[in-house]
Amino acid sequence: MKPLILINFKTYPEALGKDGVLFARKLAVVRTKKYEIALSPSLLTLPLLSIQPSFPFFAQHVDPFEPGAHTGSISPEELKALGVRGTILNHSEKKVSFSMLKATIRRCQKVRLQMVLCAATPLEAKKLLPLKPDYLAYEPKGLIGGNISVTKARPAIITTVVELSQKISPETKVLCGAGVHSREDVQRALELGCHGVLLSHAVVLAKNPQKFLQELVS
Repeated sequence: MKPLILINFKTYPEALGKDGVLFARKLAVVRTKKYEIALSPSLLTLPLLSIQPSFPFFAQHVDPFEPGAHTGSISPEELKALGVRGTILNHSEKKVSFSMLKATIRRCQKVRLQMVLCAATPLEAKKLLPLKPDYLAYEPKGLIGGNISVTKARPAIITTVVELSQKISPETKVLCGAGVHSREDVQRALELGCHGVLLSHAVVLAKNPQKFLQELVS
């Protein structure tokens, strides 16, 4: 399985709605044999993109509810019906209680929706790994949105999280994020034992996102 480059659009205006569709089309011309590229658009932009699936898609959030009387909630079944592969959960910008995480994972496993659980510390990673997510994304909060990659600032902690994953949940693949903004950062993440990266503003806010991503995955 190829390493994963998961691009989180967050709610940056450059990647919302119709602009998000145009943005995704620009990225769709990027070619790589080394990596799998997946996108995580905003929840309202996601349906616009999923009808023309150039990439695998991950939602930015999901709730642990079955379809029914749950106003304002996002069900795993609805995401699955859109052709979405999986979802990010517990991002530092949208934390979820541990009980909700457990319930959500059970629901996602039932409908075969992949889970990317985010952890901001090795201690949090240790707590989440017994839930057996498909991916654990390690992102120290202080580096998110910055220009200093976690692979340079805290490489030893990445190694610690990878070792925890191998011990507690060997099937879980570790992604690293926070400040990743170059091909060297991605390669270093792989050298440290990660299976890919989760990144956002480095791509979405790049002057030429297509060129930036192509250089990243070359």
